Amino acid sequence: MRIDSTKIVSFSGIDGAGKSTQIEALERYLHELGFRCTLCTFWDNVVAFPRVREFISHRAFRGDKGVGSPESPINRRDKNVQSWYATTARLLFYFLDTLSLRMTLAGMAGNGCHFIIVDRYIYDELANLPLQHKLMRLYVRALLKLSPKPNVAYLVDADPEAARLRKPEYPLDFLRRNRDAYIALSQMIGEMKIIGPSSVEEANAQVLEAIGECLRSECELTELNQRAGNMNIPVQGGAQNHRVRHPAS
Repeated sequence: MRIDSTKIVSFSGIDGAGKSTQIEALERYLHELGFRCTLCTFWDNVVAFPRVREFISHRAFRGDKGVGSPESPINRRDKNVQSWYATTARLLFYFLDTLSLRMTLAGMAGNGCHFIIVDRYIYDELANLPLQHKLMRLYVRALLKLSPKPNVAYLVDADPEAARLRKPEYPLDFLRRNRDAYIALSQMIGEMKIIGPSSVEEANAQVLEAIGECLRSECELTELNQRAGNMNIPVQGGAQNHRVRHPAS
């Protein structure tokens, strides 16, 4: 199986939804098919000024450090702080993150990989904003136009109660509001693949179904280009047309 360009696959969802499990399964699947994959972790590879933001979370907001687990729950205070000054800072940081995302993905695509799998995306930040306000929705739409559009964008949906049991870091009421924000954002984006609350196996089947559609579309385009050969036949390919020269008679 052959594809002609690097594909971007993003995973979004509330904390504890099971994104990491599905990412690992997708990576194994693509490797078995012979594709080269690069994992991009949004916080580690993309966000601007991560140390400043960690300082604000731990010192100013007095949040716990680390990753929560059923055996060791923590109380994070960062995106769940909804004061006006926190929201104002987010507007600046998220704009910078969008620019960083463009540069990061462009650099990774130049390394010759077939797939860039992004663990969280700009969507996960935009879901932290008060989307009920018209001006905020205009800001969100502007960043959506500026950010690279994934070939496949997954929203791993989950029941907030179950998600918090797996990863106890944020209050339950925040997880409920955050989930609603993700659903609202997915409607604004329009082309997210929503993986509904289900077992790990059922969710994985939905993930592979969507990536299979992406692969089939790419392979069909490649085959069509090959069949066109040297004939003067335009072939539709995403946002651009491909045309080859007609041989001299």
